[in-house]
Amino acid sequence: MANDELLVMQKNPANWVMPTGDYANTRYSTLAQINKDNVGKLQPAWTFSTGVLRGHEGGPLVIGDVMYIHTPFPNIVYALDLNDQGRVIWKYEPKQDPNVIPVMCCDTVNRGVAYGDGKIFLYQADTTLVALDAKTGKKLWDVKNGDPSKGETGTSAPMVYKDKVYVGISGGEFGVRGRLTAYHTKDGSLAWKGWSMGPDSDTLMDPEKTTHLGKPVGKDSGTATWEGDQWKIGGGTTWGWYAVDPELNLVYYGTGNPSTWNPVQRPGDNRWSMTIFARDADTGMAKWVYQMTPHDEWDYDGINEMILVDMPVKGKMTKALVHFDRNGFAYTMDRTNGALLVAEKYDPAVNWATHVDMQTGRPQVVARYSTHHNGEDVNTTNICPAALGSKDQQPASYSPKTGLFYVPTNHVCMDYEPFKVSYTAGQPYVGATLSMYPAPGGTNLGNFIAWDASEGKIVWSNPEPFSVWSGALSTAGDVVFYGTLEGYLKAVDAHTGRELYRFKTPSGIIGNVNTWMHRGKQYVGVLSGIGGWAGIGLAAGLSEDTAGLGAVGAYKALSNYTQLGGQLTVFTLAD
Repeated sequence: MANDELLVMQKNPANWVMPTGDYANTRYSTLAQINKDNVGKLQPAWTFSTGVLRGHEGGPLVIGDVMYIHTPFPNIVYALDLNDQGRVIWKYEPKQDPNVIPVMCCDTVNRGVAYGDGKIFLYQADTTLVALDAKTGKKLWDVKNGDPSKGETGTSAPMVYKDKVYVGISGGEFGVRGRLTAYHTKDGSLAWKGWSMGPDSDTLMDPEKTTHLGKPVGKDSGTATWEGDQWKIGGGTTWGWYAVDPELNLVYYGTGNPSTWNPVQRPGDNRWSMTIFARDADTGMAKWVYQMTPHDEWDYDGINEMILVDMPVKGKMTKALVHFDRNGFAYTMDRTNGALLVAEKYDPAVNWATHVDMQTGRPQVVARYSTHHNGEDVNTTNICPAALGSKDQQPASYSPKTGLFYVPTNHVCMDYEPFKVSYTAGQPYVGATLSMYPAPGGTNLGNFIAWDASEGKIVWSNPEPFSVWSGALSTAGDVVFYGTLEGYLKAVDAHTGRELYRFKTPSGIIGNVNTWMHRGKQYVGVLSGIGGWAGIGLAAGLSEDTAGLGAVGAYKALSNYTQLGGQLTVFTLAD
C-alpha cells in the first residue's frame, strides 16, 4: 500500500511528500531551524525558471534529494537534483490539444503533482491522469478522466492513499457534473466513481446509512431537489483538495457550484452541490454529507480544503474537520459523523446571510442579497463576499503549537445580475454578469488572519492591498509564511501576526509555500507566477471590468506591481 510509505514519509519534516504536507491538510512543519528570531535573516538560495507563463498554483514536492515541480498548461513536470544546485534530472512535457485552454474558466492553473508507489502522478489540463516513474520520468500508464469537448478539465492535485489515486473534475461553468474518481495506482484501472448528484447508484449513497446532520438522506437525494433532468448538467465539480483520515478510512472533499449561475433556472436545494463529502476510501460509499449553501445563488463553491485536527471544541476533545468555505463561514465539524459544531463568519464583511441555523445547518439568507429573490435581469448590489469567496482554493494552515488556523482571505464584494442561459455542451453555462470591488470601509482586497476554530473567532488580522491567493505554511519555529499577489514572500509571528520578513519575487504569488530540510539546512520554497482567478486579467490579457467572471475590474491595479513569469524561489538562512 502506497500509504504505508507515505504515512512514514509525511512525519519526516525533511520531506514535503504531499501537496498539502500531510493527509490531514495541515500544511504544518515541525522544522524550527528557521524561527521567529532569525527569519529576518532569510535570503534567496537559488531559483529556477519554469519556462511557462500564466498562473502557478500549488508547490514543489521534496522526496529525499529530489524536488518535483509542475507548471500550468502544458503541465510540464521537472525532477530537480538538490545535491547539484537544482540540476534537471528529468523533464516530462505532455502533448495536449490547446483547445483545452478556452474551456479552463479561471486560468490554465494546475495545483500540483502527487507521489506514491514510486510514481509521480500528474493530472493534466485535458483530464489525462499520468503515472511517471519517479526516478526516470518514464510514463508508466495514463487514463482519460473526462472530456474537454464538454468543458471537463483537470486542475486539481491528485491524492494517493493505499493502492488508489484520487482525482476530481473541473468545469462547473460549463454544466459539467462533478465527481471524485479513484484509480488503482498500479495500472490506472478504475476503482470507483462517486458523483456529486444523481441517483443513489451514481452518488454511492445508502438512503438509510448515509446521513446529513445525523439524519438519513433518503432515497435518491441527489435528484430529489432538482427539477427534471437538470442534475445531469448540475455542476458540483471537485477541483479543490482532498483529505484522508487513515484511522477512519475516510476521504473528505467539497463540491462546487450548481450549474447555471442563474438560480432562477434551477429551483430547489440542488443537492449535492456545495457539499462536504466523507466517503469510504476503499468503496467510495458516502458515510455523511453536509450541504453548506443550498440552492447557491452566488457561486460560493464548497471545494476549499478540509483540515483534520484532533482539538478541543467548546471544551470537548473532538476529531474535528475545519473548513473555510467560499461563502464566508468557517465550519468546525465532527469528522466521524458530520455533526455541525461551529459555523461563524471569518470575514466581518460577510452579509448575504445573518448566521447558520445550527439545527438545520442552513444559512439564513438576507432577501436584499438574494439573486433569486430579486430575479433575472436585476443587478443585486453590494453582496459580500464576491463569487471569489472569503477564501478560494488557496489552502490554510494549522499549527498544533498555537492551536490556531492561518487563513489567506479575500475581502471583496460584488454586484451580480443573473440572466437566462441555454445549455450547449462545451460552451459556457454561466448566466450571470458580475463586477467586484473592495469590501466597504477600506481599499484592501484581502486579509491574512489567525482563526480560533473552537470558538469561531478571529484572533488577529493583517490587511493586504490585494487578496491573499497563496497557500499558508506554519512551522514549529512559530513562523507563518504566505505570498502576496504583488509577489512578496512574507513571514509573520504565529502568535501576533507581526511581520518579520518580506522578499519580492519576480511575479505575483498564487502558489503555496512549502519547507524541507536538506543536508542539515532548512529551506523554504514558493512558486511565483501571477494568474489564477484573481490574476486572470494579467494572465489572459483581459481588460473589461466584468471579464474573467467579474474579477478583472477588482484587480486592475495589479499590473502596477507585477507581471507574468514562472519561477521557483528557494530561501534559507545566511551562513
